[in-house]
Amino acid sequence: MSDKTYIDLPFFDETHRALERELDAWCGKSLQHVDHADADAACRGLVRQLGQAGWLRYCVPAAFGGALPALDSRALCLLRETLARHDGLADFAFAMQGLGSGAITLAGSDAVRERYLPRVARGDAIAAFALSEPEAGSDVAAMQCSARLSDDGSHYVLDGAKTWISNGGIADFYCVFARTGEAPGARGITAFVVDADTPGLTIAERIDVIAPHPLATLRFDNCRVPVGNRLGETGQGFKVAMMTLDIFRASVAAAAIGFARAALDDALARATSRPMFGGVLADLQLTQAAIGDMATAVDAAVLLTYRAAWLRDVQGIRTTREAAMAKMVATENAQQVIDRAVQMFGGLGVRVGTRVESLYREIRSLRIYEGATEVQKLIIARETLAAHAR
Repeated sequence: MSDKTYIDLPFFDETHRALERELDAWCGKSLQHVDHADADAACRGLVRQLGQAGWLRYCVPAAFGGALPALDSRALCLLRETLARHDGLADFAFAMQGLGSGAITLAGSDAVRERYLPRVARGDAIAAFALSEPEAGSDVAAMQCSARLSDDGSHYVLDGAKTWISNGGIADFYCVFARTGEAPGARGITAFVVDADTPGLTIAERIDVIAPHPLATLRFDNCRVPVGNRLGETGQGFKVAMMTLDIFRASVAAAAIGFARAALDDALARATSRPMFGGVLADLQLTQAAIGDMATAVDAAVLLTYRAAWLRDVQGIRTTREAAMAKMVATENAQQVIDRAVQMFGGLGVRVGTRVESLYREIRSLRIYEGATEVQKLIIARETLAAHAR
């Protein structure tokens, strides 16, 4: 049984505590027999399931079918932590509905929001966030995918490629960032919603990774997108992308906590039941030292993650620095916790089909996506230096 004492911290109110209890109970009944053999089919099914149960309503504002008046970072983090503890692909399905539609929530016109967000909340449409490119991952300013205004001014014409796109190949629409050239670097990027069936948009490649998720490379060739599908003003796409990531980066940290809690639960069960040298594994001081490190690593991640979420929700401040700290520490700590859990299981820990083996594969990508650990360090340093200069 996972430690739930964190839910009593002052970061949360009673609605958050009730949300965690209700979701945990639902996961225990509904996510026990998810077939991961076909990741595409599993992800589609989970989106429908999460939508029907009402959990995807937390991904959009109440005005467009959501559960709360505005996106609530603490709710998103609690949802992701709980889902990740039960099933990694369920967390992925939920997270991408939020991230994939986040730019619409933040910068879309009312017409665009009305067209897409209620479908996201119901699980009727699968969302995706298309930012990375073959030569522009962490360095977004190096983006080459372009968007030019058509001669009659009614459409933007997109050309280029996006890669490592989660939900690529199964999404119903993509929030795409492309260079419109108002200024050099990050200042000349604009965001758009592109429907998956738009002529000129093709799936160039499906990408297989160690923890199977739907991923793909997208290709845009003379792809015409209505001007009304632009998100925000021209040249403001980088700002829209960073605002979106500021919200959802903390939720990545929460997912890492969920994975770490699952690994710690399994490690404790193993350590207290595995016969070893006339006692059990937990009797050994080396095991106790490992458990102490693991428990502390989880709690440290919890405090940083929910601090970032609380600051955004309650103080209403920009949390770029705090979210980066949370994402960096939570994902790195979770990797260490899971690795130690695998070690406690010995040979069984690397056997395909055991939960710690699955967690070992699941956690690795979290240290990379939405900004690798090294990028988080740069963000933290930049924000800290800027604060010092003020």
